[in-house]
Amino acid sequence: MSGLTSIKKINLRPSKSKLCCLCIVGTRPEAIKMGPVIAELSRSDWAYPYVVTTGQHADVVEGALKDFGVAPSRRLNLERRNGSLNELFGKVMAEIDRVIDEVRPDCVIAQGDTTSVAVVSLAAFHKNVPFMHIEAGLRTGKLNDPYPEELNRRIAGLTAAMHFAPTATSLDNLLREGVPAGDCVVSGNTGIDALLQTAAHQLPAPMGFPNAPRVILATAHRRESFGAPIENALQGIKAAVDQHDDLGVFFVTHPNPRAHEPARRILGGHPRIVVTDAIGYADMVAALKRCWLVVTDSGGLQEEAPALGKPVLVLRNTTERPEAVRAGAVRVVGTNAAAVSSAISQLYDDPELYARMSVPVFPYGDGQAAQRIVAAMRTKLESPIPALSAA
Repeated sequence: MSGLTSIKKINLRPSKSKLCCLCIVGTRPEAIKMGPVIAELSRSDWAYPYVVTTGQHADVVEGALKDFGVAPSRRLNLERRNGSLNELFGKVMAEIDRVIDEVRPDCVIAQGDTTSVAVVSLAAFHKNVPFMHIEAGLRTGKLNDPYPEELNRRIAGLTAAMHFAPTATSLDNLLREGVPAGDCVVSGNTGIDALLQTAAHQLPAPMGFPNAPRVILATAHRRESFGAPIENALQGIKAAVDQHDDLGVFFVTHPNPRAHEPARRILGGHPRIVVTDAIGYADMVAALKRCWLVVTDSGGLQEEAPALGKPVLVLRNTTERPEAVRAGAVRVVGTNAAAVSSAISQLYDDPELYARMSVPVFPYGDGQAAQRIVAAMRTKLESPIPALSAA
């Protein structure tokens, strides 16, 4: 679909002349944002990607990788029982420790701020293998907001050998934390690479996409919103649709039951609201191209929608992606039902406001992030390692 190079199952050390880059993918957004980097590595003459999926939401993750022509070299079987973050942390650590011993990579690469990324960064640090952090430097300054992502990305920031910051703001965050400037690159966001490559194709509407004049593309899955906050936000979306006869909603659920159960309970059965299971990346881009508005707590959609000229209302109290807010394409509205409904209605009733928010902006990159990342990795990995100073 996207024209990216297919990755076949790779043996350990297929070429002694090439460096091994161990690429870890845990979630669907990570698959989308790692896809362009994996493809760029596969085309290089100096390195090859060894792709490992952690087994979280396995079908969704591998489906997203498949959209980029990527197949995993190895799949972990975590055998989770209670679904807790501590259980996930321990199981991923044990498995990745074993993989690093067997594969003997020259570097480890991961993207974002999930628990698996924090674990992988620590595992690489413990093994003295350089960790390359894609989408580095995002911060809210509040350790529990978002939870647990803010802690995860700070851990990755402490252990990384290279930090690929998507924006100048992210770079500033890293420099304030004492990260050496020479270890940082402002690369742009690989999600924009993926978006522009995919959106360039003629994509059919996803199955079930509402036949309404104005369709809201909506998602909600953040852990800090589980319970009353997510239910309130959903009630706000429903109230706005009830108020305006030509509004429809295409709500894409998350595999976590605490995210999809309230969506089906509160929004399901409405004649102009479609609640669907997780969809493939190409289908999501197709929905994004067709929608009137995006209402979400997703970080990826906050980055992608502005590039396609789609206004975004963020169902959170904070965002570590302030660039699109400053550009006027994104508003943070929280999860209060009345605030969500009011924000949707304001865009409905004010054409000038909608027009200002729907001008395409590109605060997160120009679609060349993967090329910059791979070039900087080569420079880093092929540079001589400084000798330790004598005591």
